[in-house]
Amino acid sequence: MSAPPRQYYDDGMVQLDRHAITLRRYHFPSGTSKVIPVDSIRGYTAEPLGYLTQRFRIWGSSDLDLRRWLPLDLGRPFKSTLVTLDIGARQRPAFTPKHPEEFLAKLDEVLGR
Repeated sequence: MSAPPRQYYDDGMVQLDRHAITLRRYHFPSGTSKVIPVDSIRGYTAEPLGYLTQRFRIWGSSDLDLRRWLPLDLGRPFKSTLVTLDIGARQRPAFTPKHPEEFLAKLDEVLGR
């Protein structure tokens, strides 16, 4: 029996291992997780949260055109960085890691950058 994948990052809302990113409380209204295979990630952007836009979007789309979907995160107003994944689909998963610098460094490591 093989060992479970090594977790590179886990803040309770976002988990990263060598195979996937798991966004907890992603799907509305069930609150189930979304698992995104690392090999499906084409790239990502990291940007500061806006004071009036994504910061207070607790769950759902952060744009009028529904391009990004954010999982339920009651702590988002107190976070600083929005990470948006390009997975080749029109709607892109976006989330706010609790420790963005640590998460992005580990994501770059997993992606081989």
